[in-house]
Amino acid sequence: MSLAGKTVLVTGAGRGIGAGIARCFANRGAKVAVTDLDATIARDTATSLPSQSLGLVADAASQASMGECIDRVQRELGKLDVLVNNAGIGGLNLGAFEVGEEGPAVMSDAAWDEQLVYNLRTAYSSSRAAIARMNDGGSIVNIASIAALSPAVELPAYGAAKAGVVHLTRTLAVELAPRRIRVNCICPGLLWTRAWEMLTARMQQRQPELANLSQRQIFDNVVAQMTPLGGEQTPEDIGNLAVFYASDDARMITGQVVAVDGGISLRGGRL
Repeated sequence: MSLAGKTVLVTGAGRGIGAGIARCFANRGAKVAVTDLDATIARDTATSLPSQSLGLVADAASQASMGECIDRVQRELGKLDVLVNNAGIGGLNLGAFEVGEEGPAVMSDAAWDEQLVYNLRTAYSSSRAAIARMNDGGSIVNIASIAALSPAVELPAYGAAKAGVVHLTRTLAVELAPRRIRVNCICPGLLWTRAWEMLTARMQQRQPELANLSQRQIFDNVVAQMTPLGGEQTPEDIGNLAVFYASDDARMITGQVVAVDGGISLRGGRL
């Protein structure tokens, strides 16, 4: 699946899943624009890519910021063919609605709103900015989460926001079909991230028997217990599907939502 001649913009790509997605596109010959709120990591990631690239500061939740960013991408890289909406924030440790052993839920209205802004409005605002500038026949790939597919009692705002990304994907797929702009979604499973560092630290506090394990060992045990295929997903696992969605091989695929989770979502029930 060569993407030579295509220009791709990946939001929130300074590190983690976004950086892995950017590498996958660059490895297939695409020109890649990396955006992040952190100028240093955006530039460093872009510089590390094997194709022509650009590292930019942009707020994915702002149409104005993304519009200016895409205008620069078009000036310096020629055009925009593919937008990958990856920017977001972790949603762990925000509490549940019900009163539990630790007392009432601690989530504030501000924390709820923050999740919707940085995990849903990012995809909406970036897409609006891109659609106005993207040629017909382009592609949008949204990154959601398996939290959008199953109840997650400690991720109420995060899960709701990511479920919104799934709905937005399907809505835009229908709306943009006359322009042959395809819109698809990926729901990653369990990857080692900063959010999981916080969660495993919390697990150690709650469960003294975990004190002798490292946070990474705790995460690996969770992955082994929850993943039918066994093993952790990687940023490149997500990136490879994003590349396929954006390629001409997927020219008749739109409005689809695929979990890259080793089978976790097949288990049903809540996360």
